[in-house]
Amino acid sequence: MATSMLKKTKVPAEDNLIQKEQKPALTSKQSRIFILDDHPIIRQGIGELINDEPDMTVCGEAENFQDAMAAVEKLKPDVILVDISLDGSSGLEFIKSLKINFPDVKALILSMHDEVLYAERALREGARGYIMKQEATEKIMDAIRHVMGGQVYLSEHMMERILEKKYGGISVDASPYEALSDRELEVFRMIGEGASTSLIAKQLHRSMKTIETYRARIKVKLNLKNNMELIRLAMNWVQSK
Repeated sequence: MATSMLKKTKVPAEDNLIQKEQKPALTSKQSRIFILDDHPIIRQGIGELINDEPDMTVCGEAENFQDAMAAVEKLKPDVILVDISLDGSSGLEFIKSLKINFPDVKALILSMHDEVLYAERALREGARGYIMKQEATEKIMDAIRHVMGGQVYLSEHMMERILEKKYGGISVDASPYEALSDRELEVFRMIGEGASTSLIAKQLHRSMKTIETYRARIKVKLNLKNNMELIRLAMNWVQSK
């Protein structure tokens, strides 16, 4: 009788206890996330955060426009996290191409660049949201789920700013850089990073004459007298980010 009671009250094996604490098996219903960023450490860190979520998985990554576009066709992700600054190109240019070639793939900008200057540009090109890298650890999962659910994700500050501009309820101070086109802003950023006209032309696959035209337009729009003022302002702007 005593032996029988002991069998009935036997403590579960340690292996069984460990098994109960493990994460549920991943399923085919996971959202497939692709990361496009030219910094390996960023790709690794964001990838680890995503793979810890039971409803998401990183299906691939790339550091440049060309590799990413080829991978998207093969891997068919649901969402792509895109940085504004890429190796030899722009995240905005990638989003334009993505919208044309893969309209069902949702793009979410993940960048260190100021949302006030870039968020609306990104939305116009087809992005479904904008999140700054400084906030990524806390908010990236929420942003991805918003986008997957068909919503647009912006910070509260950015959403309020857009609504204020649209409906005119409150005056919003505009940055002088908002007058620059996407390409002019990209050239301005590269000038601030120390790139020469020839290097900018090479990386953007444009002629030096075209880059000089962009530089001239930037000086007019920002009311700059010469190239030295342009370089100084661009460097100060980049360093302030």
